[in-house]
Amino acid sequence: MNVLTVVMALLSALSNAAAAVLQRRAAVEPDEVTGRGARAAVARLAGLLSRRYWWAGATAMGFSAVFQVIALDTGELSVVQPLLTTELLFTLLVGAVVFRHRPGTSTWRSFVMLAGGLALFLLSASPSPGSDRTGDLRWLAVGGGLACCVAILLAAALRMRGPLQAATLGSATAACFAVTAALIKEVTGRFPEGPTAVLTTWHTYAGAATGLLSVLLLQWTLRAGTLAVSQPALTLGDALISVALGGLLFGESIALGRNLLPEAAGVALMAVGIVGLTRSPVVASGRTWDEAEPESTEARRQP
Repeated sequence: MNVLTVVMALLSALSNAAAAVLQRRAAVEPDEVTGRGARAAVARLAGLLSRRYWWAGATAMGFSAVFQVIALDTGELSVVQPLLTTELLFTLLVGAVVFRHRPGTSTWRSFVMLAGGLALFLLSASPSPGSDRTGDLRWLAVGGGLACCVAILLAAALRMRGPLQAATLGSATAACFAVTAALIKEVTGRFPEGPTAVLTTWHTYAGAATGLLSVLLLQWTLRAGTLAVSQPALTLGDALISVALGGLLFGESIALGRNLLPEAAGVALMAVGIVGLTRSPVVASGRTWDEAEPESTEARRQP
């Protein structure tokens, strides 16, 4: 694995985690706007945009995108996207600092499981480099097939409710994020040809469209159920689908055979760690950031 690729992917995950924490910090500041309706909503939005934490988060989000592009330009899709699962780890660390919340023992255990599972998977899989670009016919076949899968998942989600709907939507969203990353990878392969090549290829605009779709689906996913249900499908789905796309589109490959067992063990550890982290007040969405875990509260009561 390219060292620059690993560093840029980790910086992208760190920046994205910082963006989430900082913008959440802005959102929990006291709101002086009262009432309901469109005028109140606009006033709340204006108040949010006037907070320095929100702008710091927006800046971090921009850095995250830049770091991801550099990582995809210098390395394999099957390395970059799995490394982005460390966003949850960085969210825990940054959130603990910003909100002065000490994670409990179970949270740290989940932290170690996710980090260890990711390391085990990447070391066992040992992704090999592929090409930077692929043909339009292959994009049509692979992209078309994945688009059909996403459409089926969305149609099924409309008939579901609760945790099953959240997991289904999470899988569809993960597929869209993975395709967006693959399209970015395709676009970075045209960087040596200059701005004209980047702006005249359909991959640039397809990437922008799928990126927007991914963000919209993510909002639907987060409203459908808790993070403990949707996040494993989102995080692991993005990583595993990206590994598959790296092979199908760019000729990247991972070690198979006797490596399958440790790879599967790594994925299982990551899944358990993700579920544990999404239950932490520092990571979980929809809970107050000053809310403490029971075991941490008990620990503070002890002399």
